[in-house]
Amino acid sequence: MQPSNSAGSPFRRFTAPAALMLAAALTTACGPSEPPAPAEAEALGSRTDALTELVSNGTFNGGTVSPWWSGPNTQSRVENARLRVDVGGGTANPWDALIGQDDIPLVNGRAYTLSFTASASVSTTVRVTVQLESAPYTAPLDRQITLDGTSRRFTFPFTSTLATQAGQVTFQMGGRATGFSAFIDDISLTTEDGGGGGGPLSMTNGFYIDPNSNPANWVRANSGDSRAARIQSSVANNLAARWFAAWSGDITTAVSSFVSAADAADKLPVLVAYNIPGRDCGSHSGGGAGSPEAYRTWISSFAAAIGNRPAVVIIEPDAVAQLDCLANDAERQTRISLIRYATEQFRDRAPNTWAYLDAGNALWINADTMAQRLENMGVRNVRGFALNVSNFYTTAQSASYAGSVNSSLSSRYGYTKPFVVDTSRNGNGSNGEWCNPAGRKIGTTNQVGVGGAEMTLWIKVPGDSDGQCGVAPNTPAGTFVPDVALRMIDGL
Repeated sequence: MQPSNSAGSPFRRFTAPAALMLAAALTTACGPSEPPAPAEAEALGSRTDALTELVSNGTFNGGTVSPWWSGPNTQSRVENARLRVDVGGGTANPWDALIGQDDIPLVNGRAYTLSFTASASVSTTVRVTVQLESAPYTAPLDRQITLDGTSRRFTFPFTSTLATQAGQVTFQMGGRATGFSAFIDDISLTTEDGGGGGGPLSMTNGFYIDPNSNPANWVRANSGDSRAARIQSSVANNLAARWFAAWSGDITTAVSSFVSAADAADKLPVLVAYNIPGRDCGSHSGGGAGSPEAYRTWISSFAAAIGNRPAVVIIEPDAVAQLDCLANDAERQTRISLIRYATEQFRDRAPNTWAYLDAGNALWINADTMAQRLENMGVRNVRGFALNVSNFYTTAQSASYAGSVNSSLSSRYGYTKPFVVDTSRNGNGSNGEWCNPAGRKIGTTNQVGVGGAEMTLWIKVPGDSDGQCGVAPNTPAGTFVPDVALRMIDGL
């Protein structure tokens, strides 16, 4: 399943359990799907109040400390799924021994709530702040608490007096003659951001359309071509998803730049992580990270580069469905552990991201088998699952399959999950072929709450070749072909 080797487009924060009920159109980026829709989607509709989480890795369930940092006279580690902070003695001021997290956005006049659970090995006083991360360290929240051996929940509502992207949360534990250990867990900093349920949908004003998608780049380079205007209006103006892999270069820079552009435009970015070792079973879109260790570093950096900003991420198209193509059980177990690790990274490092684990398509894997794989690979850690990425099945077929998967998840494991559908090339449905088949058509554009899906998204790029096959027999996967794009527009 070959993506576009191009960049993506901006989209901001959308928080939406309730907002999803308001099916407002949203334009997306790269991907296979259905008939064309308006280029610039409307806002998601009237917003309802939603809690937006601003702290990353507040639960420490993944066993890592980052992005929390330790200052002088403190050492931190995760112990029993909570943060243990060993504090040195002989300090004069509270800030002489502290931990914190930076890059917290604050809006002047907005209400926030900081909450956490904490205890300590001795009775001691701790200063807790939400403040500027540099001088003059202005602190809209500055409280002193007493900790002892009993674990307690602390909750502090406050109104910000700052407008900054450079806020920080600190726990200042210095000023004691002797050392001690503090234990902190379930740290949360939330704000009502006018959305519907704490996710990215209500935090933004529509989907970010990738200005550097393959079709957009082709149009810029061929403005005099008679095909350019139609490709611009029907394809380039609707593409949101950007695919990230080895071709993206430094993944931190690539992801951060894309998400920053979306954030600046107040739009919601859609990203695809596509770098699993042994990708596509060595077929047209083969490749991926060179080792499990390299992949863990790559995907962790991917999630951290998003941070607290709103985003939608599709995790590793085909990787779950293609488990069977791996050579032996050891390789399959490695794949399972890597995908689960990816879900944990987005859970812990990108709290305002809705991540969806790819679950193949409607006629690929038995629904019970897919449900078992999703459970084993960590779908509980993320928002839900994605269907039909780079394929052609109708939204109705995908929704029916999603219902079967959720029925199995419910009966076996006691939960269900939302799903999204790639509609970039499913306007005419599938003819049973997957590699550049003739007669396919673009589908409904990026929208919320269509056909039972949480979102319909253009994930694959209409016009990008699937490989050297079908109506593009000599074109490598990921290469944009304007005549194929026109076929997708016209359904030929």
